[in-house]
Amino acid sequence: MYKEDTIAAVATPPGEGGVAIIRLSGPRAEEIAGKVFARAGGKDGALRSRCLTYGTIRDPKSGEIMDEVLVALMRKPLSYTGEDVVEINCHGGPLVTRRLLQLILAQGARHADPGEFTRRAFLNGRIDLAQAEAILDLTQARTETGMKLALQQMHGGLSKWIAELREELLEILAQVEAAIDFPEEDIELLHRGDLVAKIESLREKITGIIQSYEWGRLFREGAKVCIAGRPNVGKSSLLNALLGEERVIVTAIPGTTRDVIEESINLGGLPVVLWDTAGIHQAADPVEKIGVEFSLKRLEAADAILVVLDGASHHSSEDETILRVVRGKKGLIVINKSDLPQQLDPSWVAEAAADKAAVSVSALKMTGLNELEQILYDLLLTKSAEPSIVLTNARHKAALQRASDGLDASAQALQRGLSAEFVTVELFEVKDGLEEVIGAVDSEDILERIFSKFCIGK
Repeated sequence: MYKEDTIAAVATPPGEGGVAIIRLSGPRAEEIAGKVFARAGGKDGALRSRCLTYGTIRDPKSGEIMDEVLVALMRKPLSYTGEDVVEINCHGGPLVTRRLLQLILAQGARHADPGEFTRRAFLNGRIDLAQAEAILDLTQARTETGMKLALQQMHGGLSKWIAELREELLEILAQVEAAIDFPEEDIELLHRGDLVAKIESLREKITGIIQSYEWGRLFREGAKVCIAGRPNVGKSSLLNALLGEERVIVTAIPGTTRDVIEESINLGGLPVVLWDTAGIHQAADPVEKIGVEFSLKRLEAADAILVVLDGASHHSSEDETILRVVRGKKGLIVINKSDLPQQLDPSWVAEAAADKAAVSVSALKMTGLNELEQILYDLLLTKSAEPSIVLTNARHKAALQRASDGLDASAQALQRGLSAEFVTVELFEVKDGLEEVIGAVDSEDILERIFSKFCIGK
């Protein structure tokens, strides 16, 4: 639990802006705000819940007017945190917000820790843990689809689904426990086959949602795509073309790119991080060697690889080496320089890259890029349609995998004819796994790790 004191923090991003918000939450929020806020026109300073009130912030000791503001009061329990909340809408700017926050802290509030407002909302039952994590996802969403997934979870999409599965589980658990409590009846576990069928049905539902994790992870974290190839095939030109701007220096001199260049694009709603790497070859220069080593490491870490070949020249041993390195990895062959007379043998490409599709482009003339982007999008997502419920969080996946494993173990126990007590132990593991997703977390360390990822003020 938490100490029931009053916390305060700036809830808007740092820097200059038209408006900034300072948020207070706790039992003394209204009292502290009343010490520094004066309504315009000398009116009674009392605040009405869920109304904006215009006035000024004044230093109660000196009487100095520090800013003109709008103040909103939201009384418990119908507030974001489930406590009394006051939000002071002041002029944006680091100096203004810092002075006002210091004044509020001087009246007895404590500076909030990262994520403490949302943590209080969770501990007060305003939201469950899955919804709390979705709030973080929403603030960090980089595309429309990522935002939609976060909103769906924040509004309880995943939580509702977990609640339905939990009800199915409790029905199964009730039948098993009845056999323990009333052994003389000896009826429920005589129908072991029916019970196994129910367990398997529940497990299939959980397995289906676990399989959506990779799809959801890409939208939450972004897909990592490595642009690889030998020197001077047009890797940096391709990066510039995909970005639509001259981000990377391009010259005819091999080895111009010596470090990994990282940029992001929105690929049809999917956030994609592009890595432009140094040309992979036998380098003599020590700096180039380091660049090649970095390139190979990025190949290992990538979700997909764009292997760039020079369509205007014959293939080389370096091309063959790169294709061997990426064999079996998810990727696409990009034949660049399609605007020039083609020298690259298509039959060699088909044989050397049998597990990968190929697309021809001209990074210079900006042709073939739409086809490249569509093929890459389909390659990354693999699913033709968005799943109805999408997992985006590794913690949720691990908890549901625990539940799935428990269902598998309980089904095996029934099939082996073990007593109801053994089955019950496994089913309670399933229950714990499901409840962990939405907040049945006993460890303070786990909560600390989750909410420490939030910004201060949220």
